[in-house]
Amino acid sequence: MSFREEVAEAFQKIQTHICDGLEIADGNAKFTADHWQHSGGGGGISKVISHGDVFEKGGVNFSAVQGPLPTFMKDRLNQPATSFFATGVSIVIHPFSPQVPIIHSNIRYFETDGGDAWFGGGIDLTPIYVNPQ
Repeated sequence: MSFREEVAEAFQKIQTHICDGLEIADGNAKFTADHWQHSGGGGGISKVISHGDVFEKGGVNFSAVQGPLPTFMKDRLNQPATSFFATGVSIVIHPFSPQVPIIHSNIRYFETDGGDAWFGGGIDLTPIYVNPQ
């Protein structure tokens, strides 16, 4: 198994683990899954939870795609490259309670056939509880 396949497999396991945990935390709602394909190769699984006891709506999405490298990226890389592979998990969760922050996060891995590769990601919690004072 190649490194990129190992990373994609690990990311898909992360998606499953997060969805399982969120279903337990909600106690009522279950994720629905939509499997999709990318025109350049690969695809992903979009999972959505909604109308639960805790979560109004949320998504935990996995993708592993490949294709021709866009020109704007070719111009920014040090190595000659013509194609890319990218995989990741993105999360957006909106709870019902205004006391619980909305979460947006992602983890990703990107590589080119020119030798460039990196991991990235980020997370933010958006409070929605309004305190007029």
